[in-house]
Amino acid sequence: MRVVSGVCKGRPLKAVPGMSTRPTTDKVKEAIFNIVGPYFDGGVGLDLFGGSGGLGIEALSRGLDKVIFVDKDQKAIQTIRSNVEACKFTDNVEVYRNDAERALKAILKRNLRFDLIFLDPPYKKQQLNELISKIENNHLLNEDGYIIAEHSDEVDLPSSIGALKRIKFENYGVTSVSVFQSRNED
Repeated sequence: MRVVSGVCKGRPLKAVPGMSTRPTTDKVKEAIFNIVGPYFDGGVGLDLFGGSGGLGIEALSRGLDKVIFVDKDQKAIQTIRSNVEACKFTDNVEVYRNDAERALKAILKRNLRFDLIFLDPPYKKQQLNELISKIENNHLLNEDGYIIAEHSDEVDLPSSIGALKRIKFENYGVTSVSVFQSRNED
């Protein structure tokens, strides 16, 4: 695992010890950022199931200003902090040990909005429809922002959720990626 592009291109990233996480492959990461970027002129991201931090760190490397990482696993939190430190992004991140539901409640209280939201929950416990609906209903995504949902190829997400429209769907073996964006009613 490594940073694919940007200021930290080629920097190796540690994986979370054990089998509790499934890191996004470099191929999938590259494909995701070709859809939503590939580079950014600032912005704020949320990596709601941070794992090793690979997606959020990639976004920072490609120009995002700040990323909030959330994961409920202590080993994942330690790995995120280690990877962020190795990439010298400690001033650009917030890292929280929390579950997704509680994290979204805390984010609502802070009135935060995001340009990129990464959702890569454990495949066996995915509730992506509900999470995306909650993000949409609470206006957590900035106009022209993206929700990138990585999921099992067995998960079938709808083409729209509220005002969000799925603009891209790709399949990479057992992994699928759905990208949602606010639907422009013009």
